[in-house]
Amino acid sequence: MAAMRPEILFPLFRPIASLKGVGPKIAPLMAKVAGERVRDLAFLLPSGVVDRRYQPKIIDAEPGRLATLRVRIVGHQPSQNRRQPYRVVATDVTGEIALVFFHATRPYLEKLLPPGEERLVSGMVEEYRGQLQITHPDHIVSLEEVDDLPLVEPVYPLTAGLTARTLRKAVDQAAAILPELPEWLNGPLQRQHGWPAWADALRAAHAPQSPEDLEPMASARRRLAYDELLANQLALVLVRAKQKRRPGPVIPAGDLAAKAVDLLPFALTGSQRQALAEIGGDLASGQRMQRLLQGDVGSGKTIVALLAMLEAVAAGGQAALMAPTEILVRQHAETIAPIAEQLGLKAVVLTGRDKGKARDRLVEDIANGLAPLVLGTHALVQDSVQFHNLTLVVVDEQHRFGVDQRMVLTDKARGGCHTLVMTATPIPRTLMLTAYGDLDWSRLIEKPAGRKPVDTRVVPANRLSDVVEGLERRLAAGGKAYWVCPLVEESESVDLAAAEERFASLHARFGDRIGLIHGRMRGADKEAVMQAFTDGPVQLLVATTVIEVGVNVPDATIMVIEHAERFGLAQLHQLRGRVGRGSEASTCVLLYHPPLGVTAKARLETLRNTDDGFAIAEQDLKLRGAGEVLGTKQSGLPAFRLADLEHHADLLPIARDDARIIVETDPDLASERGQALRTLLYLFEQDAAVRYAKVG
Repeated sequence: MAAMRPEILFPLFRPIASLKGVGPKIAPLMAKVAGERVRDLAFLLPSGVVDRRYQPKIIDAEPGRLATLRVRIVGHQPSQNRRQPYRVVATDVTGEIALVFFHATRPYLEKLLPPGEERLVSGMVEEYRGQLQITHPDHIVSLEEVDDLPLVEPVYPLTAGLTARTLRKAVDQAAAILPELPEWLNGPLQRQHGWPAWADALRAAHAPQSPEDLEPMASARRRLAYDELLANQLALVLVRAKQKRRPGPVIPAGDLAAKAVDLLPFALTGSQRQALAEIGGDLASGQRMQRLLQGDVGSGKTIVALLAMLEAVAAGGQAALMAPTEILVRQHAETIAPIAEQLGLKAVVLTGRDKGKARDRLVEDIANGLAPLVLGTHALVQDSVQFHNLTLVVVDEQHRFGVDQRMVLTDKARGGCHTLVMTATPIPRTLMLTAYGDLDWSRLIEKPAGRKPVDTRVVPANRLSDVVEGLERRLAAGGKAYWVCPLVEESESVDLAAAEERFASLHARFGDRIGLIHGRMRGADKEAVMQAFTDGPVQLLVATTVIEVGVNVPDATIMVIEHAERFGLAQLHQLRGRVGRGSEASTCVLLYHPPLGVTAKARLETLRNTDDGFAIAEQDLKLRGAGEVLGTKQSGLPAFRLADLEHHADLLPIARDDARIIVETDPDLASERGQALRTLLYLFEQDAAVRYAKVG
């Protein structure tokens, strides 16, 4: 793959400030809604249309409808009071209508609407004191300028300070300079669907002839969606093919993992045994494992990861587990370290909090191989951390890390390294293909024996006092509980204020039995609060919405989620997963403030009716769309501009199969179509993955 972007794409990757009429004040506003380059404007598809095709006579014009009228201007009625509107009287053969303006000057309006001349006027028809009127018409053109009046006008998202007219002019410029790119589509597929050429499809999407043209199933929109999905899938398949060609250390089944299983106080589930068989096959294959272990909350991913790590150690290697937060790392250590100790192995924890001589000793033990099991945060990717013989990397909560961080850690291996990625977020299959299509998958669909379903109750906020009284009874009996405070907005400071207010009100009742944890606390302080909640006097933990996933306190049996209607399904499910982790019956209380919207009601009903994380994820996809299910701000996840997985999911397997065939038949993208596909990859900024695959 050439290191340079194809020259034909240069116009699309110019800054939007290079467009006429887009100055230094307007460019940042456009960047907010679209992006910083001309290509981003071209990819900003209309979100709706204004339909001006209703063209009645004045007598037939219906109040409350957008109408386009051909009228003759008969007179101006300037206001004598600045607070009163300026009125222009217009007629046709059937009647009279007033055109109403506020804060407009007479010279301007007389030039725009000369008495005695005809004009096409478009705007919302209203009735005021028995007379029809249009206040501030959207468009006024002469009969000679009729082509300048868009009867079907696209609507784009805006931001404060950016007008629709200014944005539309810039988008029109972007559409006008679209290059005619070489066709990368499979010919029979394009003919089967009747899809236009790429530039024609994009121009058509910006010039809808009817509201139907904006539907996701419109031909132009589906063509553009497929292009984006094909670029995504081709990049993933290229990377996957590269990974499959890279040799990995051969790790046969050893006796350490079997000994660890004998130490467990429970039997492995069928899903765990199946996942271990798949992982074992990868480790012994001689090719680098790239596998995603996907398991619902409480499904036992840590044990599977430990047993895989022990296989690496039994073969003479080291294994590292990287998690996004210190609490989660230490949670894993509580499971892994005792078993490792019984097996005579040293497991160490390295986080950003480790400093000075203590850190130096940890780093030295890792470098000389005295620590075969290493657990840590992103501190593991620091240059100063080197491994003696790293052969397996486990990355927990992959969506919290960038792909680069994962690669930096695996690159610390001298002779190749296997990778196991874990996530506790159940992901719908369509999102799996787009976010993790370069990985093999294993799913844990069972929960360990003895786990009881969580009793989920949906309770209106006016019964808050009943919830608190029930909580007091449970705490008096020695129970423990979480209280998650309302999601106010995407602002940690605002959410913290809400948590502190709730903490104060509950502290007045429960005293020192209550603790508070939030994202702004220092690691040591968080750990102290969690320790007090796990082993000490704290029985009720008030938390902001940044409460860590992975927290495991089996004694906690109550989860109260305040303003539950503000949370997404996946987040509610994750929070509920903090309870029901022991043998005691547990309860999750979803406190909501009525009235509930349709979507919020559906979310709460779904959570009340099922604890199947995968079913919940599929419902979440239906309710919110792909863009929000995993969070487009989280690294490693695709943020599609043109494809909508809710409506274009049927195109994904087609793109997947197409990409596989391309890489199998033309792995270097050297053919005529392969060259066109290189352009596609650069167009959608998938070239980084392609350079990694070293195509060509």
